[in-house]
Amino acid sequence: MPRYQWDKVNWPNSLFLFGTLFLTLTAVPAYIWVQGLNWFQVALFSTFFVATGLSITVGYHRLFSHLTFKASWPVRLMTLVFGAAAFENSVLYWVADHRKHHKFVDDHDDPYNITKGFFHAHIGWMLFHGNQTSLEGVKDLQRDWMVRFQHRYYVVIAILAGFGLPALIAGLWGGWGAALGGFLIAGVARVVFVQHMTFFINSWSHTWGGRPYSSECTARDNGILAWFTFGEGYHNFHHAFQHDYRNGVKPWQFDPTKWCIWVLHKLGLARQLRRVPEETILLAEIAERRRQLLVKLSAAPAPISESVQRMLHAAQERLHEAAAHWEQRKVEYRQAAETKMEASRQKMAELQHEFREATARLRMAMREWWEAHHLAQAQLA
Repeated sequence: MPRYQWDKVNWPNSLFLFGTLFLTLTAVPAYIWVQGLNWFQVALFSTFFVATGLSITVGYHRLFSHLTFKASWPVRLMTLVFGAAAFENSVLYWVADHRKHHKFVDDHDDPYNITKGFFHAHIGWMLFHGNQTSLEGVKDLQRDWMVRFQHRYYVVIAILAGFGLPALIAGLWGGWGAALGGFLIAGVARVVFVQHMTFFINSWSHTWGGRPYSSECTARDNGILAWFTFGEGYHNFHHAFQHDYRNGVKPWQFDPTKWCIWVLHKLGLARQLRRVPEETILLAEIAERRRQLLVKLSAAPAPISESVQRMLHAAQERLHEAAAHWEQRKVEYRQAAETKMEASRQKMAELQHEFREATARLRMAMREWWEAHHLAQAQLA
């Protein structure tokens, strides 16, 4: 039997996490058995699940942690209030841990390091002392008075918005019995579901799935998980391009958080949405595919034909040159546009034209590389 050091247990976290889970597995079914489950309680649960879940993904994660866009004060206020109602700590502590995770991913200083085990990454890291959160990495957020206010009164805001508000709404609708249901279903059970939605990003998304953009860390893309986490399941892309407001970057990928930010932008409530150029994303995919191909080639019992080898090498050389040329033209054009340099319209038009030509050249080189890659793969099959 393992010997636990009970003095290191974080009792407030442990009691809350297991207490809410216990109530969800016992009191919630008992209430439904006695009182039944009606459309109002389902709608209230769904509303608070979406409100608190998106406040974590849109607010805590993509807005405050990674600064992928800028938001007006109503958006910041709502995500701070309902983010607190998810009971995942104040935004300052949440962001501090998350930024540290990205900085030290899979290393000892990663707060929810998956190499310490699935349970540790999922929930174990919160159950014991020793994972002290420093606010050194969130000094930029501390300049926001709303963030400071939420941090100071986090517990009060969380209880009122997370438990009190659903109970009050249900009570106004159906009396004391409905208020109890609102507390248990849209309050307690909803907190458990939203929290484990977040926890699975730290555990599941670092365990199962593909790594199409980078194999430098354990983060993985998992389309199934994206359906339960408002699009956060595309975690390999996120670790490769953490400052992009999107996680599901492909048109067919399910990312409600991205769509929500886009709608806020159209409504004038969000601005300066940050996007990684498509060419940069495609180059990352090619680099990862090339790495995988080299591994297969080294393990293959017989080499591929010399003609395919020459084609693959030539395509790689052209791609390298085109990518360097595109990067140079991109920097020149963006610097001219961002610094608003005093240049004639003709000069700006020339820079734009050169950038478009470099992009077209890069796209052509990419197509040639994929053709050579497919031929090599066919011979290895």
